[in-house]
Amino acid sequence: MWRGWRDVLTRLGFETAALDAKLLTQHGLGLDAVALAVREHEAVSEADAIAVAALLQRRMSGESVARIIGEREFYGLAFGLNAATLEPRPDTELLVDMALGAMPAGGRLLDLGTGTGCIPIAILANQSDAIGVAVDLSAEALVAAEANAARHGVTERIALRHGSWFEPLQSGERFDLIVSNPPYIASDIVETLAAEVRDFDPRLALDGGPDGLAPYRIIAQQAPAWLKPDGHVLLEIGYDQGAAVSALLLEAGFADVTVHRDLGGQDRVVWAQGLDAS
Repeated sequence: MWRGWRDVLTRLGFETAALDAKLLTQHGLGLDAVALAVREHEAVSEADAIAVAALLQRRMSGESVARIIGEREFYGLAFGLNAATLEPRPDTELLVDMALGAMPAGGRLLDLGTGTGCIPIAILANQSDAIGVAVDLSAEALVAAEANAARHGVTERIALRHGSWFEPLQSGERFDLIVSNPPYIASDIVETLAAEVRDFDPRLALDGGPDGLAPYRIIAQQAPAWLKPDGHVLLEIGYDQGAAVSALLLEAGFADVTVHRDLGGQDRVVWAQGLDAS
């Protein structure tokens, strides 16, 4: 069955036609990859054929395989998705790598705009003495983050809070590390994105204001009040935003601001190491 759908997707120009067809057929039939290979020549029921066809129709409309299946792997962990969350993407793993290198023993983490919770959950899952707070403006996104935290055994070490940026924090809280993968696409660019993103990803998680920098201005201005004196800020950025975001952090008093590239050679993370005491 999957080979026929592969051919359909190929004719329609899907670059990952074979993989998409396999994954969606597996999902529709409730099989893993080995079972699909062993049983691929067996007849399927009409109901199963209709179920698989419905999944492939969604793919042909531009919806991503991960969104259809309802989960995406990130940092070796599976994260459930819903309509209010972005799919975790491999480029963001650099941010987790750097965060784990910066977190002290028993450190406290703040993630702003958490979505699925993939960033703080991956960090806490790999540093058993760390604790975290994760904030999101979308209550629906926090439902996904809560389920993912439970799935990966970090519920007791992460507090999920509903609100805008720093507003849900409590007086006196301080963090060793503040991280964020905020919306960073300029408003007028969002409508030009690929249909898979434009039509299915939540606008709230994409639109970074007229120049794509609105969230970074908020974080740069307000983070110092919540950061320990020797703490760090790590921010994912668009490929062309390194200089602009670095300037915002330097203007806010941060020191040792550096831009780091992902495996594709694109600027991906800005690291502000500590605060300028002057």
